[in-house]
Amino acid sequence: TYPGGEVYALPCEYLRVYSPSAEVRGHGPGQETLQSGKLKVGITAIKPVGNYALQLVFDDGHDTGLYGWDYLHQLCTRQQEWWQNYLDRLERAGLDRDPDVQVIHFQP
Repeated sequence: TYPGGEVYALPCEYLRVYSPSAEVRGHGPGQETLQSGKLKVGITAIKPVGNYALQLVFDDGHDTGLYGWDYLHQLCTRQQEWWQNYLDRLERAGLDRDPDVQVIHFQP
């Protein structure tokens, strides 16, 4: 719950693909790594980091990156926009959300 009383619920997949970690975001603009196959990812632990962030532990082994309260609020308020952006990038890259889907590219 945020000061204005807003309450949000975010899917695990969304939190995973928008992880604030260097592994996902890179160390600067243009260094992002597009995450695919995260449809079934879950969260196994949520650990508070002081009073300023949460560390999420995902069942695919990813556990880096701290989700600060401001970043979490951005994830909430921009969810529709950011999710569509993610889906568009996946499509352009020929990747899939489902880890069980194998995408094969070929030219006749």
